[in-house]
Amino acid sequence: MEINGSNPGFKISARGLSVQRTRMNLIAENIANAETTRTENGEPFKRKFITISQNEKVSNGLSQAQSTLKMQTTNGDHIPFVSPSSSMSGGSNSGLDYQVNEDTSQGELIFMPNHPDANEDGYVQSSNINVIQEMVEMIAASRSYEANLTALDTSKQIAKDSLEI
Repeated sequence: MEINGSNPGFKISARGLSVQRTRMNLIAENIANAETTRTENGEPFKRKFITISQNEKVSNGLSQAQSTLKMQTTNGDHIPFVSPSSSMSGGSNSGLDYQVNEDTSQGELIFMPNHPDANEDGYVQSSNINVIQEMVEMIAASRSYEANLTALDTSKQIAKDSLEI
């Protein structure tokens, strides 16, 4: 999601929305494949999760130049214009980095001798997905998405109210 303009709050919220949408997509994929015992590589489906970290180049969503911003009383341009190609546009300079990882833990062994994926002892290795855990993760991702949406709406209202002054 790309939002242009000079308000960094829009871009911070938009990046948060994108990350939470990615998280929700991974959770949905996990739930859909909870019963998959064989993938293309012949193994059970492995749970996927997202790791979110803050980019070292960007601190608190603001570039270093913006974090040392001082208001000038003699100049009419108190807040400098931030170009759309600046630090909050996405990628590695966006303030948030995320990586999709695969859970390497083994799934449960279930005795099902007639199953086509059963081993010579009659056990089938299931996926390592706990649907209850995924539902809890989905609720948390949904709440985080709503929080980012509220922050975006607040930034929009602040910008609107500032134009009415």
